Formats: sequence, structure tokens, C-alpha cells
Amino acid sequence: MSMVETLSFAVPELFLVLAAMALLIFGVFTKESNTRQITLGSVLVLVAASLFVIFGPKEQGTSLFEGAFKVDGLSSFAKVVIFLSAAITILMSDRFLKGEQLGRFEYPVLILLAAFGMSLMVSATDLISLYMGIETQSLALYILAAFNRDSRRSTEAGLKYFVLGALSSCLLLYGASLVYGFAGATGFAEISKIATIDTPNAGLIVGLVFVICGLAFKVSAAPFHMWTPDVYEGAPTPVTAFFAAAPKFAAMVLFSRILISAFPNILDQWQPIIAIIAVASMVVGAFSAITQKNIKRLMAYSSISHMGYALIGLAALGIEGLTALLVYMSLYIIMTVGTFAAILQMRRRGGMSESIADLGGLCQTNMPLAIVMTILFLSLAGIPPMAGFWGKLYIFSAAVEADLLWLAIVGAVTSVVSAFYYLNVVKIIWFNEASKPFERDIGPFLGVTAIVAAFLMFPGLTIFINVLRQLSLTAAGALF
Repeated sequence: MSMVETLSFAVPELFLVLAAMALLIFGVFTKESNTRQITLGSVLVLVAASLFVIFGPKEQGTSLFEGAFKVDGLSSFAKVVIFLSAAITILMSDRFLKGEQLGRFEYPVLILLAAFGMSLMVSATDLISLYMGIETQSLALYILAAFNRDSRRSTEAGLKYFVLGALSSCLLLYGASLVYGFAGATGFAEISKIATIDTPNAGLIVGLVFVICGLAFKVSAAPFHMWTPDVYEGAPTPVTAFFAAAPKFAAMVLFSRILISAFPNILDQWQPIIAIIAVASMVVGAFSAITQKNIKRLMAYSSISHMGYALIGLAALGIEGLTALLVYMSLYIIMTVGTFAAILQMRRRGGMSESIADLGGLCQTNMPLAIVMTILFLSLAGIPPMAGFWGKLYIFSAAVEADLLWLAIVGAVTSVVSAFYYLNVVKIIWFNEASKPFERDIGPFLGVTAIVAAFLMFPGLTIFINVLRQLSLTAAGALF
């Protein structure tokens, strides 16, 4: 394949990074006067990048740059989800950043660069390109976590994320170096030929364990979750919404690609590790969230728990397991972005409210917001017939088909436990004494985002679930 043909498949990434550089230079020369234009420009860039993916070259399974990256159904599906969720979080941030005096042009540019890194992650088919993608994403996220430089909580969150993120990168890099040392290759296809049951290699297995630990940190799976509650609470709320959505999806797709593409022949070695991490995440998330009083910390532990459910799909392997994982993660992003759009509406004259108790009697002061939050929390809990229930049903069904009945049972039990804190929020909204009302001037986009997310969770939209499942099945087929 010639260089021109290669670059034609990388148009979304090239367009994204060049546009980010152009917007950054434009912002530097115009200072703060054109922040809104740069924000809208960033959204248009992400939408355009999504269209390039959808309507780009259809020759799926194409390897780029000597096999370092691959354009296939899985990467294309993931890129569209990542770009659109990044665009939505930028729009959600506009009113909040202006109210907190944080409206700086660097914010949307950093999200563009993070999205570029995630795009590299989901296409990576080599240990070197894998690491490049992760670090490109992570460097932008470290800055976003500490974006509110005048806030002690925000700077502390950025520092914790940076230090622990550097530790996870060291684990990942050390594991990758061991895999390369014992396999003699960095490409996933070449590694899969060496990593077989017939020729067991202890050094290769140790390297794989370190790689799994590094990736588990990126998806905030237990026991590598220690950064999540503090970073979620300390970072500006729109940044927390972004952390909880696109980066998790990208890391989970990368997790799936490296295990299924590079180590399919030693499933018996890594499947128990993934199952154990899934159980630990579900248990830690379910029980730790019960005592939380801050809604952002509640969402942090909720995220840990949901990553556990998603990892069940990875442990189940097979096309059904990966399909279930993609469906679940897509629904999780919709639920999470919608929930944070609702949380961003918890604003009073003195600033943002983050206490769960502040939702008391919300049905009396803001009925539309109360209904939206109720639907989203019921879906997060996986209560039928909400869309979240179908996501969990697909995950548990895939586990049963893969002879992992015990894992499905653990997931069902922890779902019951997690339902307690989700329903507790619903109870506070509908039955507690009314608190002071929140401001109604929230801008047009927050309300629309929350309402659309809640609408998509509505039980009557089975056509949405079926379409999502079909798209996920097509994407998952790229690895099998």
C-alpha cells in the first residue's frame, strides 16, 4: 500500500490533530476573545471526524504504517462513539466553565487531543502504537483534571491522576518490554504466533499480567481504582463527565483488542485474571458507593462497578461476549453523559451543589429534572425494563454461554446491592423534604442532553437496542 493510500485511511486522525493545532494557534493569537468560537469549532471538528469515519474508505481490516494500526469495523465503531461523546461533553461544559470563570480556549483543544489519542488507541495493533495512543490521551487528561488551577481540589486531583497514571504507564511499559523480550515482536499478530499453549512461556505470561494491570488502571477497574473517587470529585464536573465516558470506552476496546488479537491461544492464562478483576470491581463499586454523600463520588464508584460488568463480556470471549461488551459500554456512555448533564443542573446562586441531600424533594421544585434523573438512575441500576437492564442481560447471557455461570451469579448479586444506592437517590428525589430549588437558567444544551439520554433508556425503544446490538455485532466480528 502506497503512502497516499495509507494516509487516506488515517484522514479522521490527521484532520483531528491538524484542526486541534490550528485552533490552538488561533486561540493563542486571539487570547480569550474567541473562546466560544473555538468551542463551537472543536465540536464541528469532532462531528466532521465522525463523518470521515462513517463515509471513509470501506476496505475494512486495512493495516497502516507497517501493521502498527488497523482500520476495521471495531475501530470505526469505537471512533464514532468517542468523537460524538467528546463533542457532547464540550457542549455540556460551555455554561459551567463560563459560570466558574474557566472559559479558556485550551479546554476544547485538550479534549480534541485526548480524542486523537483515543482514536490511536482503538486502532493500535502493536505494543508501540498502543503505548503512543495511551500516553497521547493521558497527557491531555492530566491537564484537564487540574484545569481549575485556583481550586485546591482540582489541582490535587490532577496531581493524583498524574502520579498514579505515571505508575500505571510504568507497569504497562514494563509488561510490554517483557512481552517483546520473550516474543521477539511487538505486533499483535506476531505475538499471537509465539503465545501458544504448546510452548508455554513464563516470561511472556508475567509480561501479560503487567500489561493487564496497566490497562485495568485506565478503565478504573479494582484493585487499580484508587484514583477514581478523588479525581472524579476534584476535577471540574464536565471534565468528570468526559473521564467517565470516552476514555473508558477507548481503553475497554484496546483491552479487548490486545487480549483477543495477541493472546487468543493462551485464554486459560488470562481469562481467570480478567474474571477476578471483574469480581473485585463489581464488589468494590457496589459496597463502597453505599456510604457516599457526594454525587460525583457516587458516580465514581458506580463507574468502577460498571467496568466490572463490562469485563465479564471480555472474560466470556467469543463474538457474543465482545458484542455484549460493546452494547453495554455504549449504553453506559449514554447513561453516564445524561446523568452528568443532570448533575450539572444542580446549581444554586452560590455555585454548584454536589451533595446527594441537595436533591431532596426535587420533584416539588423541578419535576422534569426529577423524572429524567429517576429514569437514568433506574437504568444505571439495571432495573427492567430500562435499557440498562438489557445491557446487563446481554453480559450475563454471554457469561453463561461461556460456562462462566458463577461470574454471572456474582454480577447479579452485586447488581442487587448496587440497586440500593441508586434507589436511595430516587427515594431522596421523590420522598424527602424539599431543598432549595436549583437555578433554571441552565442553557439549552444541558436539558436537551439529559432528556435525550433518558428517552433512549425508555423501555419502549427496543428498536434502539436492536440497532445498537447489530452495530456492535458487526464491530465485534472484526476480531473473529
